Amino acid sequence: MEPLTFVLAASKDYAVLGLFVLAIVAAICGTFAFLHYFGKAKRAAAEQEIQRMLSEAKREAGQLLRQAELDAKAEFIKRTEQFERETAETRNELRDAERRLAKREDNLEGKLETLATKERGLEQAQKQVREREKKIEARDQELREVVAQQRSQLLKISGLSVDEARDVLLTRLSEEMEKEAAELIERAITDARETAEKKSREIVVTAIQRYAAEHTCDTTVSTVDIPNDDMKGRVIGREGRNIRAFEKATGVDVIVDDTPGVVVVSAFDPVRREVARQGLERLVQDGRIHPARIEEVVEETKRQVEKDILELGRKAAMDANVSGLHRKQLDLLGRLHYRTSYGQNVLRHSVEVAYLCQTMADELGLDGSLARRCGLLHDLGKAVDHEVEGGHPSIGADICKRFGEPPEVINAIEGHHNDVHAASLYTPLVAAADAISAARPGGRRESLERYIKRLQQLEELATDFKGVKQAYAIQAGREVRVLVDADSVDDGLSFKMARDIAKRIESEMTYPGEVKVTLIREVRAVDYAR
Repeated sequence: MEPLTFVLAASKDYAVLGLFVLAIVAAICGTFAFLHYFGKAKRAAAEQEIQRMLSEAKREAGQLLRQAELDAKAEFIKRTEQFERETAETRNELRDAERRLAKREDNLEGKLETLATKERGLEQAQKQVREREKKIEARDQELREVVAQQRSQLLKISGLSVDEARDVLLTRLSEEMEKEAAELIERAITDARETAEKKSREIVVTAIQRYAAEHTCDTTVSTVDIPNDDMKGRVIGREGRNIRAFEKATGVDVIVDDTPGVVVVSAFDPVRREVARQGLERLVQDGRIHPARIEEVVEETKRQVEKDILELGRKAAMDANVSGLHRKQLDLLGRLHYRTSYGQNVLRHSVEVAYLCQTMADELGLDGSLARRCGLLHDLGKAVDHEVEGGHPSIGADICKRFGEPPEVINAIEGHHNDVHAASLYTPLVAAADAISAARPGGRRESLERYIKRLQQLEELATDFKGVKQAYAIQAGREVRVLVDADSVDDGLSFKMARDIAKRIESEMTYPGEVKVTLIREVRAVDYAR
């Protein structure tokens, strides 16, 4: 009984356990079914969300694509316009370059044509020169043959040999030279006496000139007399071609104004101005004035002036008794003849300083010849101071160094204005002689600085009066024009003011001759039509 009961009890427990297991399996299956259904629903929702996001992305992508296309089109249009503008500018630049190139080609063609013409002229001139050389050679040959024939005939007639004839000829030449030397010495003595009398008269005249009325001296212009207005027109030439050719050939400015019978030549280079003056005078005397003739006359005049300059330098060295100068130094000395300093001729001043230096050196027991050399060359730099930078003492010292002058001469030239320390006794001698020559009565005329200061003083005196707007000194300081304010100065007061200005000029200034005071009062009414 007990075992059956035990079995029934056990089977009952197993049934309960099976039911529990079944319940658990059913729950698990339900859970899996629920999870499967929930996952499927979630997946469907996710797929819908994804489809929605894809559609939105496609829509945004389409919008961005359209916007990008619009931006690309706008950028393309902008770049196209910019390219067209740059292309247009490039075309314009190319057209300008083409025009410039065409103009340059025209100029080059003209120059080539000119060069071809000059080459043809040169070839023709060379041909003429060769022909002339052949003629000269033939003539020289003929002359040599004639001389040989004459020599043989003379030897036959005289019955002398060549050596004997040479001795006779040298003896006769020696006698003739001695005779001519005696005549030259006598002539030199006579000339020296006449020169001494002339110099003494000049000293008296310059002393008298000291008390003459002051006058200004223009050292940059020369005047050429013209016989009539017809010749003045020929100097100018058709459309001014003659005067332009003359200015180009000489390097000066030619001023042709209404002044009758005068043409003014202006230049800072005194030698160039002298060449222009002499050349213009020769052209006026000749009457044939055209560009080719102008160039020919100017070249001839240059050669003549260069010869005159060298001769003047040699004469100055001879007058100062200075020997052994280089040809370039003599040329520079000659150029000083056309150079003035405050109206004083620099070459004559240099010779005068040489004499003074010798006199003082002899009194002090120094070398008179060396002192003369220092004095003559002390202003040598003034011959080229308009071409070379620096003061004339340093320029002259550099020139003399190149030609091997003694140290005393170089120091005297460089230090005669106290620019450097005096290394020898000749330097203060030159400085003293230079001051004596410049300060002697009549040695120099009114300086440019004093002249300009006098004009400025005239204008300042006039503008000090109340009611004066402007004042101008004209006619080289011989007249002053005064412009007054019409509102503050009436007609009656104008005459009194002019008189007061004249009185003040008389009391406060020193001037040559008289000064005319012209007072101008005017009323100007200005309006504009629009």
